[in-house]
Amino acid sequence: MSEMNREMRRRAKKQGLADDEGAPVATRRQPPQAAPKGKRTTPAQFMREMRQELRRVNWPTRKEVIKYSIVVLITVSLLIAFVGGLDYGLAEGTLRLFDN
Repeated sequence: MSEMNREMRRRAKKQGLADDEGAPVATRRQPPQAAPKGKRTTPAQFMREMRQELRRVNWPTRKEVIKYSIVVLITVSLLIAFVGGLDYGLAEGTLRLFDN
């Protein structure tokens, strides 16, 4: 642990991964706890939790949505033109190749 800097040692100690000298503490990971069988979330609780999560979302502003939409439309238009031109060119080339 000597290659750890002071901040890393402090963080490891705070998380319980290292002792006062910075040496690693041997701990076993606890297996994840499975949800008890038979206990289900009610629809009302699900809706409350869903609303809470949606409040935490960092929604884009109207200006950002418009800007991103324009970028996507331009990109899609260019890709359509490229694939369409490639399709036309290959189709013409194939017809000329076998039209002799």
